[in-house]
Amino acid sequence: MMNFLSKTLARLKGAGIEGNTIINRSTAKWYGRTNKTDWRVRLQVPVQAEQLYNFFFGSGRNARTGVDNDSILDPLKAHRGVMFPLTPTVMIQHSANYNALGQTHSNQPFQAYQNSQADSINVLGEFPVQNYEDAQHWVATLHFLRTASKMFFGADKNSLKGNPPPILHLSGYGEHTFNKVPVVINTFNVELPQGIDYISTKQDSSGRTNRTGKVRKTDYNSSQASTIDATWAPTLSTISMLLLPMYSRDSMKNFSMSKFVRGELSGKGENEIGFI
Repeated sequence: MMNFLSKTLARLKGAGIEGNTIINRSTAKWYGRTNKTDWRVRLQVPVQAEQLYNFFFGSGRNARTGVDNDSILDPLKAHRGVMFPLTPTVMIQHSANYNALGQTHSNQPFQAYQNSQADSINVLGEFPVQNYEDAQHWVATLHFLRTASKMFFGADKNSLKGNPPPILHLSGYGEHTFNKVPVVINTFNVELPQGIDYISTKQDSSGRTNRTGKVRKTDYNSSQASTIDATWAPTLSTISMLLLPMYSRDSMKNFSMSKFVRGELSGKGENEIGFI
């Protein structure tokens, strides 16, 4: 029993949780780690893309009241995008492509090298929802994926109009696995299963956030949840994404095989991207 307990405490210490008091009083939540120790899988707006960040998370100001408007994406603002609360399944494939050159009177063709590439990345993870704040995160995640997979099109009058879907950064599992890997969303799937509970929430200022981004301590009961603009989130759902690595011509010109083999192209710098 003591051996099992010591192993459990060691795992918790590695996750940044120490002491029996903290263990007994801890509550389940999707956040709490610092950026330096958080290795959870994230799909984020790039740090240097300030205009894109303002497009997603700049809620604007109400002209009548002078107060910042709440946005449906506000729960994702601190993480700059989607964060998987549980460790997802990530599948990635690398390919070295060859062309077979058939030779006359030969038993085997010659293989001529064409190129190498990192193929699509498949991310599949579960999203638990335990309270209305988690439900707001779930709704915001769904809406972020819907938005980030569309081009900038329509009646908007801004400099982004006409651009394709945005390039995001995939990070997770530490520096040398995925660190600011530029990707675009090819497809995503959200499973809304039957036979489980659903929690209602509202994506406005009622009982949610104030101008500082902190959750207001207001009651959230069934009478609020029954309003016409309430949204229902499943207590457990599966979200999967198919991501395509997207490297620009300029970034490929700066690629160095000798630096890559030493692990120096993993996106360490503030304005650097991660090569995989």
